[in-house]
Formats: sequence, C-alpha cells, structure tokens
Amino acid sequence: MKNKTRRAILVASTLLIAAAAYVQADEGMWLLTNPPSKQLKAKYNFDATPQWLQHAQRSAVRFNSGGSASFVSADGLVMTNHHVGRGQLQKHSTPENNLLEKGFLAKTRDEELKCKDLELNTLWEIEDITARIKGAATPDMSKADANTARRKMTTKVETECEDKTGMDCQVVTLYQGGQYHLYRYKRFTDVRLVMA
Repeated sequence: MKNKTRRAILVASTLLIAAAAYVQADEGMWLLTNPPSKQLKAKYNFDATPQWLQHAQRSAVRFNSGGSASFVSADGLVMTNHHVGRGQLQKHSTPENNLLEKGFLAKTRDEELKCKDLELNTLWEIEDITARIKGAATPDMSKADANTARRKMTTKVETECEDKTGMDCQVVTLYQGGQYHLYRYKRFTDVRLVMA
C-alpha cells in the first residue's frame, strides 16, 4: 500500500512539474509607464488607467534591508513575507521572549515595536530622462569617455533630484542604455512591527 501511494505521489508530482513548464504569462514584463493597454483591453476587457497604474505603483514597497511588500491599508499598514521581517523579529527578541518562535501581535499602536534601522521605500514618480543622460555624451567621444560622461550626468541628476525633493532618487538604465528613467522613491522611516 505504501509503495502504491508513493508511486501515485511521484506520478502526480511529475505531471504537475511537466504542466508548469507550459504555463506562461502572455503579456511578458512591462513598465508601469508603458503597459500593454490594447492587449489587456482586448483579451481581458481590463482598462489599465493611469490612476490604476499609479495606485499599483505606489502600493508596492521596497525594504532597505532587502525584500518587498505591499501597502494593505490607507494608514500605512504593510504586509510582507515572514523571512523579510525576520531580522527585525530577531532584533526585538530576547532569550526570554523569542518573537521568531512565538510570534508577535500589537493590540494597540502603543504596543507596536519601532524598527530603528529600517526604511521602506515606495516608487512615487517616474520620469523619462533619456535625452538628458544620452545628451551628456557627444559623437566625438571615445566609448570610455561617453560612459564616463553618462555616469557623471547620472550622479548629477540623482543629486539634484534628492536636493530638490528629499526623496531617494535613482537613475535606472533600461534596454541596455536605450532609455533612462529617474525613479523617485518616497521614504518611510517610522516603521513599526505590528504582527508576526
């Protein structure tokens, strides 16, 4: 009986793995600034409106310690995977109160645990700055000099942006240098542990 059960599980697992090889996303990966709107509308009758795209963009969260999350409430509650919050759980644990083993629940805001060295970022704005970055290099420059000029312009753009907005500003290279976007991340530094 045990051998038949094991064999059935093995066959079912093999079939699932084989089926997974044929499952594909038909839209591929796309930028929030350039969604496949016509295909989404034609195939799924879904309008990816600018408002919806902005909401999706601003709902995604990046941890400065690595990992991602999502806002799940209007007042800033964020949900992530347990392994992403593991470091903070360890920092707040003691030998007598191991939060990794027993979990944690703040019943009131006063019981929330401050995560002193944690910053969360959400992509607030995207700006196409391709002309500015590419324009830093001139046709008469060597490849090395052109790369240096683009890197210097990237640093200048990021510094100007951070000085002007107070946001975390990063130039993102797309399509192997075909496009450059300036990502402005809103920083959240008052981060607290609510539940694990």
